Amino acid sequence: MAFEFKFPDIGEGLTEGEIVRWLVKEGDEIKEGQPLVEVETDKALAEIPSPRTGVILKIMAKEKEIVKVGQVIVVIGEKGEAVAAPPPRPSAAPPKPKSVGVVGELEEAPEEAPAKMEVGREAAKIAPAKPAVVSEHALATPSVRALARELGVDINRVQGTGPEGRVLEKDVRQFAEAKEKPAKPPEEVKEVKKVRKYDLYGSVERIPLRGVRRSIAKAMVKSKYTAPHVSAMDDADVTELWQIREKEKKVAESKGIKLTILPFIIKAAIAGLTEHPYLNATLDDENEEIVLKKYINIGLATDTPEGLMVPVVKLAKQKSIFELAQELTQLAEKARNRTIDLADLKGGTFTITNYGAVRGIYGTPIINYPEVAILGVGKIQDRPVVRDGKVVIRKILPLSISFDHRVVDGAEAARFLNTVIARLEDPDLILLET
Repeated sequence: MAFEFKFPDIGEGLTEGEIVRWLVKEGDEIKEGQPLVEVETDKALAEIPSPRTGVILKIMAKEKEIVKVGQVIVVIGEKGEAVAAPPPRPSAAPPKPKSVGVVGELEEAPEEAPAKMEVGREAAKIAPAKPAVVSEHALATPSVRALARELGVDINRVQGTGPEGRVLEKDVRQFAEAKEKPAKPPEEVKEVKKVRKYDLYGSVERIPLRGVRRSIAKAMVKSKYTAPHVSAMDDADVTELWQIREKEKKVAESKGIKLTILPFIIKAAIAGLTEHPYLNATLDDENEEIVLKKYINIGLATDTPEGLMVPVVKLAKQKSIFELAQELTQLAEKARNRTIDLADLKGGTFTITNYGAVRGIYGTPIINYPEVAILGVGKIQDRPVVRDGKVVIRKILPLSISFDHRVVDGAEAARFLNTVIARLEDPDLILLET
């Protein structure tokens, strides 16, 4: 009997993935455990193996297609076995005719499927639609209400799925998506949308929002709509730290390790997170609790040809400067050549983004939600500063901290920065804590 293989959840909280490349074709004989398809999920590439031995009867998802967890992607069976026809899709109204604008044709979204109609001699009578569920006063946290306002959703019309009917963040987002999504026309009359390759001023190029860029877009929107962002900035004099790094570079090279300033910054950040644990936390909106993490996993924003990825150094507090340097190099290399495991992109409690590597100085980085803070590191510069009444040239490291103001106040963020700067300006403190 033919077996319908559904797209599995291969990562914590995974809901969808993009088919990158099929490794088999219809008619191929396969064995259990043989790689079937390469998919992209939450910025990581993964090969999905076959759950059984047999023949590929039908491939149900095309390359570049976004598939949901639980959706049938391939049918496996015996040679010559027939594949059952898929159930018919529900019918919908045909799309509205196109309107003609000043420049080219304007595509209009299809209307929602109409109710049953009875045509009389005088006019068509439309059956009334089922009224939406309306609550006089929905149960919801302030952050969920704020999200509803941002998305233009009447929260009293949202059906809550939380305890005692409480409206959760996911309920608001699902309601907003359902409201914006137009009804699809039936397959047999589906019209191919014409996409213009020019606008009023000249030619344009349209690039599908897919893969890593799509994951980044969704994560950034969720972070900005959910967490009220505030940023603070300061400088650290890393002249002594620079000298120590230069001195130890040869020792590191002899062990095959590339030693940069970043491992020292991680150690300084760990000290800050230990003293100020509210920056190493998440906010549980549903239960209205701040979750303080007793472990420290540092994510490092990494620039790759596909887009930004954030590999995570697990249990960073327990690792030495050299161990951190080696792991950072390995994770960055895996991220850039797309061999990184999905598990290496999960579990972060605090993120560091080093835009100084591309000559950036200050920034207002977006929090890697659901974390509550992110540290931005700028380019180290030689600057004239006053020391003991004299102008001297020192190496200055610009730092920026963005934080979720629901959990962290400005004073606490400033104290965190002070702790980080104290370690960077007195490297002996870092070495004592290693």
